[in-house]
Amino acid sequence: MCPIMKSRLRPGEETAEITAPREDATVQFIGRIATPWATRDTCPRQGRQDGPVCRITVFEPWVRALEGIDGYGQLEILYWLDQSRRDLVRQNPKGDGQRYFGTFALRSPQRPNPIGTAMVALERVEGDTLVVRGLDCLDGTPLIDIKPSRCEFSPKAPDKPGAQDGPT
Repeated sequence: MCPIMKSRLRPGEETAEITAPREDATVQFIGRIATPWATRDTCPRQGRQDGPVCRITVFEPWVRALEGIDGYGQLEILYWLDQSRRDLVRQNPKGDGQRYFGTFALRSPQRPNPIGTAMVALERVEGDTLVVRGLDCLDGTPLIDIKPSRCEFSPKAPDKPGAQDGPT
């Protein structure tokens, strides 16, 4: 086990043996996120839409995929929490040894597939860079995806014939 990961284990927390290779799925990073936070100790637990300005730079060939993004005020950002443990099953978030929660009952960055998500306020687009507020990740975090807010988005394609919205 990596010494950094071992040092992040609190008394009473439980890990799982990871048997699949770390490369068992392929995710292509499409950009990089610049934030004011260099360490986990300084990074907020949840981003705030009135928080500091952060920059999301999109790599080629994905820059053209930003076309039309400036029509939205809110975006959902998905990112890879590359500094996180991936083996915690049970966690003690306060570190007090009193209350424990399963990883899936928390929004902790320590998870089997450390995908972070944040709803951010889009301030502006500067070429290949989105200027946003509301992130809660470390400087240099890899970007996985960008999506318009579900509340602001209306489908661009026509309805599918015979498709249903769900159970009736």
